[in-house]
Amino acid sequence: MTNFENVNPLSDFNWDDFENGSTVGGDKNELTQAYDNTLNKIQEHQVVEGEVTSIDKKEVIVNIGYKSDGIIPASEFRYNPELKVGDKVEVYVENQEDKGGQLILSHKKARLQKSWENINEALEADAVIQGYIKSRTKGGMIVDVFGIEAFLPGSQIDVHPIRDYDVFVGKTMEFKVVKINQEFRNVVVSHKALIEAELEAQRKEIISHLEKGQILEGVVKNITSYGVFVDLGGVDGLIHITDLSWGRINDPHEVVELDQKVNVVILDFDEDKKRIALGLKQLAPHPWDALDANLKVGDHVKGKVVVMADYGAFVEIQPGVEGLIHVSEMSWSQHLRSAQEFMKAGDEVEAVVLTLDRDERKMSLGIKQLREDPWEAIEAKYPVGSKHVAKVRNFTNFGIFVELEEGVDGLIHISDLSWTKKVKHPSEFTQAGADIDVVVLEIDKENRRLSLGHKQLETNPWDTYESIYTPGSTHIGKITESMDKGAVITLNEGGEGFATPKHLVKEDGSQAQLGEELPFVVIEFVKDTKRIILSHSRTFEEVKEEQPRRQRTAPKKHAESATQINNVAAGTSLGDLGVLADLKKKMEESK
Repeated sequence: MTNFENVNPLSDFNWDDFENGSTVGGDKNELTQAYDNTLNKIQEHQVVEGEVTSIDKKEVIVNIGYKSDGIIPASEFRYNPELKVGDKVEVYVENQEDKGGQLILSHKKARLQKSWENINEALEADAVIQGYIKSRTKGGMIVDVFGIEAFLPGSQIDVHPIRDYDVFVGKTMEFKVVKINQEFRNVVVSHKALIEAELEAQRKEIISHLEKGQILEGVVKNITSYGVFVDLGGVDGLIHITDLSWGRINDPHEVVELDQKVNVVILDFDEDKKRIALGLKQLAPHPWDALDANLKVGDHVKGKVVVMADYGAFVEIQPGVEGLIHVSEMSWSQHLRSAQEFMKAGDEVEAVVLTLDRDERKMSLGIKQLREDPWEAIEAKYPVGSKHVAKVRNFTNFGIFVELEEGVDGLIHISDLSWTKKVKHPSEFTQAGADIDVVVLEIDKENRRLSLGHKQLETNPWDTYESIYTPGSTHIGKITESMDKGAVITLNEGGEGFATPKHLVKEDGSQAQLGEELPFVVIEFVKDTKRIILSHSRTFEEVKEEQPRRQRTAPKKHAESATQINNVAAGTSLGDLGVLADLKKKMEESK
């Protein structure tokens, strides 16, 4: 029970003003202003510190010294299960007063804004911060830094290539902020940047002690198609694929594997560019030093084709020892061909040693030498006058190149294709790849060439034409070709002749046309040049020339006839007059 004995009433309390709503002890507005001055001055969208006054399952009440407390969803404090009444927390003022007059605060946004400020400060100061690797993503990892998700590229996790990203998930590591996109609020962090400075110092120390020819131990850290990267203890060197083995290899995995310890020799290094060239094969004896000392030119060897090129094939006769078979040493044929027509990579072949230079470590080989050179006994196999079937290889303006067998070529000159037909180009006569009958005319062993003929397989028809086409004789022919300077006439007895335009004029004055069949007189026949000159005009011009001669001889004939008539008349009777009438008729007809 409350004791009111010591409570004294105010002597100046005005009960009338109290009942009318008036303030006690002064003006109401003044008192309101005085009350407001005791509260914090806050603005919306700023971060302030407040004190937790109440906590339940749904809400956390925070006092920021404003006229009302703010309410924050309890879910925003899940990260801090130890939160209790009286703790100081940062909050973000979203709204001073909502429709219900309630102050709206957010702890999550306050943390986010504060985190963003911390991240920017870390970038400016090049500071080391801690982050928690939450998960793996394409190309790297997601890291929680100050409550913000940042991206950690795979290349920035370590100085060494990472083969298993999953082992880093769930780890807390130190990072540096390397990039911020203010517009999209993207953050990129790096762990590699922390150790690069230290490694750079180690690298300079190691490079300063390097010497060419020095042998070091290293660990294979990465294998590429062109070589192997080796960690020499803080600095990397590259073994190019050509320096892995004396023999040819297609993939460095054939020689080394990841994390393998290897001894390497320093071939070269560049302090400025920090490049170190290493060698592995140089630590083993050169295979040429182990080559059989008795091997010499002319010996037969066996090996495997390791590399093919258009100009030849490289054959490995023992690991690290190769010889080149040039395409010209693959066949006795002189035609340019590709080496791929004779062999392919992986083939096991036998060859003959053509040259051997142990000092230069070079060797040339040949496979055509395994077969007899067809030109050694060319006179016996292809004597002059012998007949054969050849394959047409190609054409030139002056003839046809043919092959009788691989390595034995010959030429049929255009003039030796036909006795009668005038061939303008050899391609009119046959086609590439076709077979053609030939006879050997001449052998040029030194230049490895045969002169061949095709027309010589038949009898020369000009021997017969000489007796047929005598000058002045008349023959029937057909105009088969027409040109400005004349026409070609194919004669019925065989062969072709030529007539100039003036000898192609017909009796009616018109010009003979292509395809017409007419009689022609032989003007000239030359067997050596195979020339027959013809004329159609002469066939009717000669008849006209004969008529005046007949007219000049007609009076004599008339006198003879008259005498004959007189003689007959002198000894005839009237019964013979019919005979005279017939003779007179013949005279008139002759006139």
